[in-house]
Amino acid sequence: MPMGHKHIQFVARTVLLKNNNVDEGMKVINRIMGKEGLFERYRLTRYYEKPFQTRRRINFEKAKGIYNEDMNRKIQFVMRKNRMDPWIGCE
Repeated sequence: MPMGHKHIQFVARTVLLKNNNVDEGMKVINRIMGKEGLFERYRLTRYYEKPFQTRRRINFEKAKGIYNEDMNRKIQFVMRKNRMDPWIGCE
């Protein structure tokens, strides 16, 4: 069964080395693990997190997500090509 481009992330877990270059392979593995959130999960479970710290972290993550969503929406609005010129006649 041929694999399509939709399944590339599963294929990318197997790292092929060129000229036995282990450093490049480790960089690729670290990037894959970072995208999957393994490092973050490890950091969270490394030490006990008190309940108030958990609440604080979750509230911060929610606020950060709201901020990032708002900023991305504003950036997309500014990047639009078809918006009206606010200063007509001024060049």
